[in-house]
Amino acid sequence: MLNNELHQDVEEYPVEELHFAKYELVRLMKMNLDSDKMIRERVKVEMNKFLYKILQEVCFEMNKQPYSTIEYEMFEEAIYPYIHVKEINQEKKRILAHLDAIKSDCEVLSAYVKKTLKIRDSPDEDDFIPLTGRVKAIRKISKKEDY
Repeated sequence: MLNNELHQDVEEYPVEELHFAKYELVRLMKMNLDSDKMIRERVKVEMNKFLYKILQEVCFEMNKQPYSTIEYEMFEEAIYPYIHVKEINQEKKRILAHLDAIKSDCEVLSAYVKKTLKIRDSPDEDDFIPLTGRVKAIRKISKKEDY
C-alpha cells in the first residue's frame, strides 16, 4: 500500500514542471535538515516551484534597471527584501509601536484640549471671551476637572 501511495505521489508532478535539478535541491535540503527527516515528493516539487518564483521576482526587480548589463549591486538590491526579512519585520514592529505611542499622545492632548478650551455651544451667546475671562475660565475648569 505504501509503495502505491508513493508511486501516485510521484505521478502527480510531471518532471517538465520542475525548473531546477530535483536531486540537487534534495541534497541541499538534506544538508540543512536533521538527519532523521524524510522529505515527501510534494515538498521537493513545491520547493522547486518556490525557488523558481523567487528567481522570477528577483529578475523582475533587476529588469527595472535601465542598463543592458546586470551588475552585482543590482542583484544585491533585488535580493535585499529576501535576505533582510527579519530586520524589515523588526523595523515594521518598531514603527508601529512608535505610531501607537503617538496616537495615544494625540488622544491625551485631544482630551486635554476638550476639557480646558471649551467654547460655549449655545448659538445666542457670544463665543468671544476676553483674554482675562479666558484665563479665569481655564483656571476654573482646570480646578474642577483636574487630571
